[in-house]
Order: sequence, then C-alpha cells, then structure tokens
Amino acid sequence: MFQLYLRCVFLLHLATCKKYEPTWDSLDTRPAPLWYDEAKFGIFMHWGPYSVPGLVSEWFWAYWKSGNKEIGDFMKKNYPPGFQYQEFGPMFKAEFFNATDWAHIVASSGAKYFVLTSKHHDGFENWPGCRNFGWNAKDVGPKRDVVGELSEAFTTDGKVKFG
Repeated sequence: MFQLYLRCVFLLHLATCKKYEPTWDSLDTRPAPLWYDEAKFGIFMHWGPYSVPGLVSEWFWAYWKSGNKEIGDFMKKNYPPGFQYQEFGPMFKAEFFNATDWAHIVASSGAKYFVLTSKHHDGFENWPGCRNFGWNAKDVGPKRDVVGELSEAFTTDGKVKFG
C-alpha cells in the first residue's frame, strides 16, 4: 500500500512540474534551489587526475592536446616521451584525503554549500562507475568512492549542503 502511495505522489509531482524547453530562455526561468539562492558563500571544487601535474587548471588535458606551449614544455621537462594523460590516473592517489576533515574545513570556512565536480571532461569519475571501467576513482588512483565518502561526511556533519 505504501509503495502505491509513493507512486501516486511521484506521478502527481511529475504532472505538476513545470516543463522546460531546450532553449536558454526557457531554462533561465528555472528557480535556483533555496539553499543555493540564500547562501552568501559556497565552494565548487574540481579534483581529478589533472591535479597531478598541478598546472593551469582542470582543462589541462584539453589545453595539452590543443598544443598549449606552456603545457607542452612542462610535459617535455617532467615526463618521458610518449607519456599519455591517462597515466596520471594511477598517480592521482589522494593519499591524504579525509572526507570528514574536508567537511569540517568547509564548514569552518563559512561556506553553506560544497559542490564537487565528480566527473569532468576527461571522463574520470570520482565514484565507482559501472560504465567507465578502469577510469574512475575506485578502479584507479585512490581506489575508493570519493563522492560517496564526501556525501556521507557532509550529511553526517550536517552544516553544509553537499551537491
């Protein structure tokens, strides 16, 4: 009976939800979530294999492949010939990562939300992805579910919205 109730509530919600068109004008009418709209300060974070070289930004791979001279020179100086971006995966170990510490640090900063870019343009997933075999934080590098650990830590702490 309870499952039937939940289904009815869900269907009613779908029926009353505003429909959006695939245009900027339509999408721009979406209201921001209240927790986001009322926050004065929040943190968006990018973290993945591009952090290993620690140069430019999370767009390291795209810049490198587009022929960026700074990155090309850096790679020639610091890595062997033929080195591929995917070789940064096992080097992204996150050995000092502690999700609980992160939740406390973010909360003490005064931030009201924390959003981790859990998958960037390089396709690396910070969770144990089932469609991205061998290119996620559970299979290579940290060998752990970074998103899951952060979600649990922020939810347990309860001071900062995790997204």
